[in-house]
Amino acid sequence: FRPVKIYASLKSNVKLYCTNTSNVNVNTNLVKDVILYKYDNPRFFKLLNVFSICQFGFWSYLSHFAFTSLRDAPVEDSTDLAWWQRINLGDNKYRNGITALSFLIGYGILAISWMYTLRSVRYLVLHKGGSKVTFVTYAPFGQNRMMTVGLENVSCQATRHNSRSQIPIKIKNRFMYYILDMQGEFKNAQLFDYTA
Repeated sequence: FRPVKIYASLKSNVKLYCTNTSNVNVNTNLVKDVILYKYDNPRFFKLLNVFSICQFGFWSYLSHFAFTSLRDAPVEDSTDLAWWQRINLGDNKYRNGITALSFLIGYGILAISWMYTLRSVRYLVLHKGGSKVTFVTYAPFGQNRMMTVGLENVSCQATRHNSRSQIPIKIKNRFMYYILDMQGEFKNAQLFDYTA
């Protein structure tokens, strides 16, 4: 009797799923532009970019200091000294290594924070007619960047209901993902689910 009950419950669930036509009845032939998503938090991105610029300045200064100020100070090769006491930081390989590493750390922090800023979506706007969508993203110095693409080139990698912090969106022929923060507001959730 149990297999019959399981089959009956599966059959009823499939019927409910197949008869649910709420997504089919969504009108995407719009008469004007519609905002699908909004996340207005410019203060956070300004602070993030000020932090990254300060970090870049600090690590660049440290890189410059290491290159110009570390002097060659030979150390006697003795087994009585600890390994760190036997290192000559003024030797070319150490001085150049510290210089390059410091600069790369600063540049890496700056690049990651700017990449995050440029990929964070501020507004998602569906255009009149429903075939194109505009991504309005933040820029490092407070401006907005806009990019309009066709809906056939947009692929949302998760649903609103399954995502807790961010929704990644892939755009065809673009490197990396764009990010919709779940703290933002979905202005027209049903239209977002059906289109983007």
